[in-house]
Amino acid sequence: MIVNLRSNGLLAIVLGLLSSAVVGAESLASQAHQLIEQRCVVCHACYDAPCQLKMEAHEGLVRGGSQTLVYDSTRLLAGDLTRLFDDVQGERAWRKKGFYPVLNASEPAAGVLRRMLDLKQANPLPPNGPLPEGFDFRLHRDQQCAKPGDFDQFASEFPLWGMPYGLPALQPDEHATLVSWLDAGAPALKQGPLSPALQTELAAWEQFLNGDDNKSRLMARYVYEHLFLATLYLQADDRPRWFRLVRSATPPGEPIDLLTTRRPFDDPGRKTFFYRLQAMPIIVAAKSHQPYRFDAERRAWYQSLFLSPDYAVDKVPGYDENTAGNPFTTFAALPVRSRYRFLLEEAEFTIMNFIKGPVCRGQIALNVIDDRFWVMFMDPDELDPELDGAFLEREARNLRLPAARTGTVIDLLEWRRYARGHARYMRAKADYLERQYVEQGRRPGLEVIWDGDGDNPNAALTIARHVDTASVVKGFVGETPKTAWFITYSLLERIHYLLVANFDVYGAASHQLESRLYMDFLRMEGELNFLMFLPANRRQALWEHWYRNAPDSAREHPFVRSDAMQRETSLSFTSEDPKAEFLGWMRKRLHGAQAPSFDYRRTASAEMATAFETLISARGEHNSFLPAVSFVNVIGPGRDEAYTLLHDAGYSNIAQLFREEERRLPKEDAVTVVAGLIGAHPNQFFQVHEKQVPLFVNDILGMQAEEDFQLLRQRYGVRRNSPWFWSVSDRLHTLYREQDGLAAGVLDYNRYLGY
Repeated sequence: MIVNLRSNGLLAIVLGLLSSAVVGAESLASQAHQLIEQRCVVCHACYDAPCQLKMEAHEGLVRGGSQTLVYDSTRLLAGDLTRLFDDVQGERAWRKKGFYPVLNASEPAAGVLRRMLDLKQANPLPPNGPLPEGFDFRLHRDQQCAKPGDFDQFASEFPLWGMPYGLPALQPDEHATLVSWLDAGAPALKQGPLSPALQTELAAWEQFLNGDDNKSRLMARYVYEHLFLATLYLQADDRPRWFRLVRSATPPGEPIDLLTTRRPFDDPGRKTFFYRLQAMPIIVAAKSHQPYRFDAERRAWYQSLFLSPDYAVDKVPGYDENTAGNPFTTFAALPVRSRYRFLLEEAEFTIMNFIKGPVCRGQIALNVIDDRFWVMFMDPDELDPELDGAFLEREARNLRLPAARTGTVIDLLEWRRYARGHARYMRAKADYLERQYVEQGRRPGLEVIWDGDGDNPNAALTIARHVDTASVVKGFVGETPKTAWFITYSLLERIHYLLVANFDVYGAASHQLESRLYMDFLRMEGELNFLMFLPANRRQALWEHWYRNAPDSAREHPFVRSDAMQRETSLSFTSEDPKAEFLGWMRKRLHGAQAPSFDYRRTASAEMATAFETLISARGEHNSFLPAVSFVNVIGPGRDEAYTLLHDAGYSNIAQLFREEERRLPKEDAVTVVAGLIGAHPNQFFQVHEKQVPLFVNDILGMQAEEDFQLLRQRYGVRRNSPWFWSVSDRLHTLYREQDGLAAGVLDYNRYLGY
């Protein structure tokens, strides 16, 4: 009995020690991953992570790095797919793909990550003055991806290039935490099991998306092809569990066996497969984070859109490469209005897919849009030929989109055929509307513009381009823009399939250039739709202003000189600026258009607001020296706020692919000021005392040369090597989370300026 007691006591001690060790390991992993989120993911996330070292997931650390570029404008053939979580699984498989390790399990101190951290500790940046020469912060810089065997040479040549690169070193306690974690084998931060409520919800969704009938199967395919990039969540907790929608060889209840394809509409390789929700143990990065809610209410809504209506799906379409990428053919059996309602309900998300999804970096893709413009949508309950299934079926050929190609040259003949098809579609649409409205004895007015059904803020959006990145937010942000888009169902669908579903980040340069060229037509269609609301005698002049010195194909767009373009609007205007008058009506009429959360007057003092108003009203070359996105942290007694300065660059036109600088019009440059943060890629932090805001603005207004901007940064800017850089970074992230909640993610500093 005594022996047993001793044994039990010893067992209890051992179990207690083991339990403490487990808790200690979990605590260490939690602390380490929090530091990785705050100090590493700011550069190492998405496809453009330096050396493909993606640190938003532990699997990225295990995978390691590669010198092969994902974004390569010189690539003649499609590149090898290296999508984390998708293309191969496990460390050994990634080594076969050419990735080198950054961790070293047997000798942690010899791992590349550890040595990069130690190198920075041994060679910190000077805390004052400009950075030493040698740093290269260009996006297209030559990457120095040090492998384990050549690290000594790297350290000798670039002693100041330890991690974080070109930023302050970690604090001693932070460094010690990461070293302890690496010494412990760099354990992953374990996610606990799903709660019973989440398990029930997940099971309900997987059952719903895998119905046996044809209507369910076609609906699930439509949902998947539009949500494959979504960051799904089932419960809106402070720290939600994230999922993604995937195709699997295995049914619900079994471990997921991924069926990965290059594009979401490619043949999965099996007749029988299942749609599954895969848990994603990731740190969300703002530049790729696209949250989308999956709950019982959403499921019931999908039911009402796609399953409850009385229609038949005789046959589920296959994956023929000539038709699978054409949604008007593939999903012809689904009610058109249901499809459109699906896209409209979360229109910000729908647009965000082409803003955030494939283009973590994408100047070629994004120089097809203006620096800031407003977007509104066709009302789904109004007369619209695109909501007539028969019309869409007739026009399916003219609405076709280019297929992703692996060739080395752009097929200009194909592009011209597409241009002619697009022109035929625009004429057919105009003729349809003319017949319908003549029969009804009316002209379309404000009633055709979706107002959000009185409670949906997705009715009015602002898109802002930041050179090679972009943002989209709800509401009309800023002053009246140069252009606006009026988006119809088919236009919204085509944008998605061109720039999201069919866009191949790993594709040949020719594919990406073709996508950019095709997008010209879609942008012009949205702009022409908008012009139809304005007086007929003003449309031509506006169009010519938007396309100054543009190629004839843009300036002489066939629709511009069509009969439809000459037909008068039903709206009555009283001002000399009908564009501004119309958009003013929309700002009052569309739900959420006034975007009060971004109004700087809501938080700024009277003195600050006056200064910001002066900055906004002063167009001119002085603004041209500002970077695309600046975050301003205004501090003072009881004040700690974030504002964003968006540089709206002026161009003669955006209808040309190259030589963008030759089309710049600095005298038309403007600044948009908003409360809070817009933009996942800040170029500059400014920290300004509230009493200095008028002086800060005056310094901007007085800039005449690049040297003046350098003085501005010296007075107010947060240098890359500032000892307080990370404290400002942490504070801005806190404000960002308070502002956007679940939609917030880790900002990206790959475009942060250094001086």
